[in-house]
Amino acid sequence: MLPNILDRISFWSLFATIVLLPVFFLPFVTVPAETSKGLLLIVGLVVSLIFWTAARFSDGKLSIPRSPIIIAGLGVVLAFLLSALFSPAMKVSLFGTMLDTGTFFFMLSAFLLLFLSSIILRDIKNARMVFWGVIASSLALLIFQVLRMFIPEMLSLGILGAKTDTLLGSWNAFGIFAGFSTVLSLFVIEFFSLPKVAKGILGFLVVLSLFVSAAVNLLLVWVLLGVFALLVFIYKLSFSYSLRNKEGEEGKKGHFPLFSFGLVLVSLLFFMSGQFIGGYLPETLGLSTMEVGPSFGATLEVAKQALADSPLFGTGPNRFGEAWNMYKSGSINSTIFWDTSFGAGSGLIPTLAVTTGALGILALLVFFYLFISAGVKSLFASIQSSAGKEMAVFFVLAFYLFVSAFFYVTGPVIFLLAFAFTGAFAGLASTYRQNGDFEFSFLDDPRKSFFSILGLVLLMLVSAAAGFKYVERFASIPFFQKTLSATEISAAETSMLRAVSLHSNDLYLRTYSQVYMTKIGELAAKGSALTEEEQAVLQASIEEAIGSAQLATAYDKTNYLNFASLGSVYNTVGALGVEGAYGQAFDAYTTAATLNPLNPGIKLAMARVSFANNRVDDARILGEEALALKPNYVDALLVLSQIEQNSGNNAKAVSYAETALSLVPGNQELTDYVNSLKRGAPAATVPVVPTQPDAETIEE
Repeated sequence: MLPNILDRISFWSLFATIVLLPVFFLPFVTVPAETSKGLLLIVGLVVSLIFWTAARFSDGKLSIPRSPIIIAGLGVVLAFLLSALFSPAMKVSLFGTMLDTGTFFFMLSAFLLLFLSSIILRDIKNARMVFWGVIASSLALLIFQVLRMFIPEMLSLGILGAKTDTLLGSWNAFGIFAGFSTVLSLFVIEFFSLPKVAKGILGFLVVLSLFVSAAVNLLLVWVLLGVFALLVFIYKLSFSYSLRNKEGEEGKKGHFPLFSFGLVLVSLLFFMSGQFIGGYLPETLGLSTMEVGPSFGATLEVAKQALADSPLFGTGPNRFGEAWNMYKSGSINSTIFWDTSFGAGSGLIPTLAVTTGALGILALLVFFYLFISAGVKSLFASIQSSAGKEMAVFFVLAFYLFVSAFFYVTGPVIFLLAFAFTGAFAGLASTYRQNGDFEFSFLDDPRKSFFSILGLVLLMLVSAAAGFKYVERFASIPFFQKTLSATEISAAETSMLRAVSLHSNDLYLRTYSQVYMTKIGELAAKGSALTEEEQAVLQASIEEAIGSAQLATAYDKTNYLNFASLGSVYNTVGALGVEGAYGQAFDAYTTAATLNPLNPGIKLAMARVSFANNRVDDARILGEEALALKPNYVDALLVLSQIEQNSGNNAKAVSYAETALSLVPGNQELTDYVNSLKRGAPAATVPVVPTQPDAETIEE
């Protein structure tokens, strides 16, 4: 009796985790919806795992599906662990800022979701409940987001802004999820025996999903929809003929799957029409959004060089951004993304492969090979039975989500659902095999009992400790958000101090440093009017700004932003007359340039520091290097103009300024600056103007 109660609690916790992932959020708090799902995942997994373990105490036996997919999934986790342990920034690779997608702990959570799903959802009743729960949550999410297209402010919930902000994640990821809902409904309609009411609801879900897909108008969605609808159409048609032949009705035609064929045509229409039809709905509803990232070719190029340097373990999980900064092509500087540090490649799965090296690639290949081969076998072996239909649909849905993750950075929800459905498929598949479960009883032997109970107790304690630690780190997010929205320095300082005390990471430490930089700026503006007390506060603020920036570099020595932040702090205090600060600023920027060698902004920062430190020749060389990296760099042209003006080379100063003006014609401040140089006016004020790039996309 007690084991059954504990198992039911474990199931309901897992059920809530899987079903609520697409729609879960914390309303009216300063926590992004996508980040809040990490809280649901960790708490749900910990509760489910603890109660499942407690049930094993009571009945004295373990029963786990004997599935190679589970073993391969464990192999993926071990590959990520080894890669993280050998990572140059181990903390970043193990956990990240807040359970970042692609870290070891994220992959461990995904595997635990797969593992628990394989055990708990192999019960067909549990699997069906989760299956229909996902349908219900998908319908709720789609209805809510469609309503937001028309009344976005009323349904902002205190966390959503534009129409394209969603509870799931990015706008394009929401489009992929809409395609997922379409495939789900299509498969159920074609293969399940349902009452008319259920079919009507699923039909409405298909219409709603297609409307959302058209509103997002992501080409990948239409390609996936068309391919999967075509597969369902062919599979349904061949299955119908096969079933009728087995029943001795060879002369009778099989049922024509009109519904799936219609979806193939709809997908083909949107795919072929381009913006002529596909762009109508987004334009009409004002659903404009821009998501950018490296192309597949650019991702492969970065992967090739990263794996050449770290072939076995890669750059380390969650460190694609560092690989991008180090190995990106110089042509990126001709685009508006020249100073963008992309945290992911063209797709989530290629990103994981780049960061974990040959070991991770091999583990992922084995996992997907075993998953696909087992799934294809199941489609032709068990679809005729009732439970086999659930098994088949879990495989198809997981396969759709994994394919999406290969071509797009889907975010955590879609990737986690793929693992949950894979676990459900593995668990159901084990019920069709003889000796499909691994069973172990430990109460009949004192030695087995001792070590088994010890292992289960440790599992419970580690799970609880991990859950508490995550909740503590999660609690830092509202304080961090309050810092960003604070209007007073004192409030920002208090909030940031609390956030760092709960979770110290380089992002928080850089922000902490910036808070004190702002405080330094306010105090320095008073000049000689500072009181003794204010001078003491200024000195303490300088020490805090430098100290926190140094802690950020110690946390992650491979992130150029940490050293750029430290260089900025030293540059600021150098302007206040702190001896040796300019030299330390230059050293910090030099390290940043080593980590991001093709970034012209760092070279220009080094030029400015050298110029401020009266190293004019060095400043000129560095400014020219920045301009060589980015010929249309307006800021570099203006700095060089200032250097030449102060060196008495007015003709060169005018030439640089006129080149800058040709890049941003019509800018009044820059026009006045050029005219002042032509008049020979001394110490002209250098304007701050935007850089106009030559291109707006990454063409690699």
